[in-house]
Amino acid sequence: MIRLDHAAVVGSELALRFADGEEIYLALDMLRRACPCAACQGEPDALGRVLRPVQQIEGRGFELQRFEGVGGYALQLFWADGHSTGIYTFDYLRRLALIP
Repeated sequence: MIRLDHAAVVGSELALRFADGEEIYLALDMLRRACPCAACQGEPDALGRVLRPVQQIEGRGFELQRFEGVGGYALQLFWADGHSTGIYTFDYLRRLALIP
């Protein structure tokens, strides 16, 4: 099980340190665009087709106001434009860190 030791916003990045010693730094704009919620990524219709919405993130939408742990396995991010429905699992965050 992946455990998070520490998280903090540092400039325009979210810095995470995991219990196994791994540290990752994720750009806030990338995190917002990668929001895993259905409103951002879409969800399957009755035939299994995923209809992906067009994201219109503006102004303070890339400003992370705060974050909270979810059940010891994820973070919920709260953005300045009021968006907060994405639950970012620790595994998902680590995978995002591998994207160049």
